[in-house]
Amino acid sequence: MTNIGVLRPEFKGHLAQSHKLTHDATSKRIKPMSDTQTVSFTQMKDGTKEDYELLEKLEKPYLALTPDRVLDELRRQGETTLEGYRITRLQHGLQSATRAEADGADIDWIVGTLLHDVGDGLAPQNHDRFSAEVIRPFVRWEVAWVVEHHGIFQMLYYGHHYGWDRNARDRFKDHPCFQSCADFCERWDQSSFDPDYPMKPLEHFEPMVREVFARKAYNPTVIREGVVVGLP
Repeated sequence: MTNIGVLRPEFKGHLAQSHKLTHDATSKRIKPMSDTQTVSFTQMKDGTKEDYELLEKLEKPYLALTPDRVLDELRRQGETTLEGYRITRLQHGLQSATRAEADGADIDWIVGTLLHDVGDGLAPQNHDRFSAEVIRPFVRWEVAWVVEHHGIFQMLYYGHHYGWDRNARDRFKDHPCFQSCADFCERWDQSSFDPDYPMKPLEHFEPMVREVFARKAYNPTVIREGVVVGLP
């Protein structure tokens, strides 16, 4: 259960202005289509080698702006959120990441925790899997697996109130990441809905987000598939 609350009035103006500045800065770095070269085709099957070389060239600056788009999405989570909770989704991510950092977690855990609900806006019915795909190319396999499955693990805390199987996570009890996901939910996710918790601001985590998304995608030395470190 991770779609999180109403934005408190004292945050609204600051976050809205922060979003506007970031959006303006990002938009200035992206040329309108009329100012760039375009391919010759209207169907991909008709594209030439030159067309696809052009697309490869133009894709590089777009990929470099991925962390800007991710940060923009986090800011939107401070502006648009579901009612009922006592904090916003942005605040939930910040609080979760603050707890992870305080526990001595590495950068993969911190960024993965910050972004574990980044899919709430566009994919509220499967936000866990959506969020995992955002970070999967850039973080350790274990972290991506935990983010992908945290939704079903979180049901332990509330599923019975809806008549659901709160122990549905047990289907993964033999998976090497089971305990990591259980610990993640207990220590950093389900505990992070406290409006009085001294969470660090997004600006504190921004350099970490940029560092992680600057990595080469799917680098085996980063992904380390099959390696389980666990939480600190």
